Amino acid sequence: MITFWYKRNNENSKLPKNRGGKTMERKTVVVLDFGSQYTQLILRRVRELGFYAELLPYDEPWENVQKLSPSAFILSGGPASVYDENSPKIPSYVFESNLPVLGICYGLQALVHQLGGRVEKSPHREFGPAQLEVVKHIGIFEGVPNKFTVWMSHSDRVEILPDGFEVIARSENSPYAAIRSLDNKYYGVQFHPEVVHTQHGKDILRNFLTVVAKLSPNWLMKNLAEELINELRKKIDGKVILGLSGGVDSSVVAMLLHKAVPDKLIPIFVDTGLLRKNEGQEVVKQFENLGIKIYCVDASDRFFKALEGIEDPEEKRKIIGHTFIDVFYEEAMKLKQQHGDIQYLAQGTLYPDVIESKVAERKAGAKIKTHHNVGGLPEKLPFKIIEPLRYLFKDEVRALGKELGLPESIIYRHPFPGPGLAVRIIGAVTREAVSILQEADAIFIEELKKWDLYNKVWQAFAVLLPVKTVGVMGDYRTYENVIALRAVTSEDGMTADWAKLPHEFLNHVAKRIVNEVRGVNRVVYDITSKPPATIEWE
Repeated sequence: MITFWYKRNNENSKLPKNRGGKTMERKTVVVLDFGSQYTQLILRRVRELGFYAELLPYDEPWENVQKLSPSAFILSGGPASVYDENSPKIPSYVFESNLPVLGICYGLQALVHQLGGRVEKSPHREFGPAQLEVVKHIGIFEGVPNKFTVWMSHSDRVEILPDGFEVIARSENSPYAAIRSLDNKYYGVQFHPEVVHTQHGKDILRNFLTVVAKLSPNWLMKNLAEELINELRKKIDGKVILGLSGGVDSSVVAMLLHKAVPDKLIPIFVDTGLLRKNEGQEVVKQFENLGIKIYCVDASDRFFKALEGIEDPEEKRKIIGHTFIDVFYEEAMKLKQQHGDIQYLAQGTLYPDVIESKVAERKAGAKIKTHHNVGGLPEKLPFKIIEPLRYLFKDEVRALGKELGLPESIIYRHPFPGPGLAVRIIGAVTREAVSILQEADAIFIEELKKWDLYNKVWQAFAVLLPVKTVGVMGDYRTYENVIALRAVTSEDGMTADWAKLPHEFLNHVAKRIVNEVRGVNRVVYDITSKPPATIEWE
């Protein structure tokens, strides 16, 4: 199944019935996670190519893997060395399955190490672009050029191949940058074909799936929408509340639930006081037009009181997460008298949230930050958690939204953090600070839309900095706040580049903010990419 609940559902995956009426079992490309920050991109690329895939921990028991009807294995990269104590190992069932295997970075090294080859510390680490020279245009390299740029990220390298293997590509610092077994069952690459920086990366993955594994495409967004609706309808036997923010994630969840169990859905819009300007009114109006009635709660006083004097970003996120759940619980108890028993809490958690929060299922991963939807929940909840988008990426969610009939104004709305403007105010959160930021942010977004730039960037927003600077306005000296503008381009939010917005545009926006937003006398533009920075400042 593709729906993911608080505990994984490991039932067999099924495709819709074919023309003959027979239900076909879905074959799954199983991606084993060894902890790389790029792991989720492997899954995304495979699904973009039209193949059903699931991500599992490297030590997932065979009985769970078997239920997915695996058709091939892809071994991800990871931060470990094969010689580290307790380093992740490829499970024996991978070798015993007789299925095609592609090892990427650490996956390659583990493959070589466990099959009798040798991996050692590289004399020259490779981080970033490298020139790959293809030695044999076979298997994964069918139809690709002799030389092209790939993305490296490793400190170890292969020094001796296992018996029965040959080199098929090399780079300046990696003599065995790509290898294969002579029986054509095992392939390994030292670089990352899943990242956009690798030229022909999709071609390499497609070749593995079609040429090596001989698979046929079996993944369509239309099928996904039908499966999600059917499974939600089947699983939900009580009332479900949903934290509806108006962003694309929670909006898609709302539409899924509305189509699956319209009489059981209670969307709750919580005004935390940390939202964008006029956001509450806009969300209510949008969903009334879709036939979905929203229960609105003004909890702004409560959130501001809980955040009083708190400056640490992790503490902010946790406080907001716990307060949000508390508000839900209290409102649910009030609504119980009107709507009967409420058993479920739905969330718009996405894959990047899971990856960056290092939840229990990513044993080999490294935590980046706590996410509102993932890390802020108390251990004991009075609700069962429903997260139908938990293993989808933002672009997949948008495609799903189109299938469900959501308007483009919602589908292409920029991502907005669960904790709201609290993590765009560096330092203590006050009503005055929120008001200043709301006004500056509204001007930035308004002008992006006027200049036809809004849909050309992944995300754009303003940040209120915890510093004041001297300025001159008219004949008077000022000592006021600084606003930072942030705009990035990205495919999925996991990596991002700063948007090269026109200087004339930035100049115009800065003038408007300084002239129209009281308390601001300076505007700066963030030109840092991710990595090394994150998209949000906190």
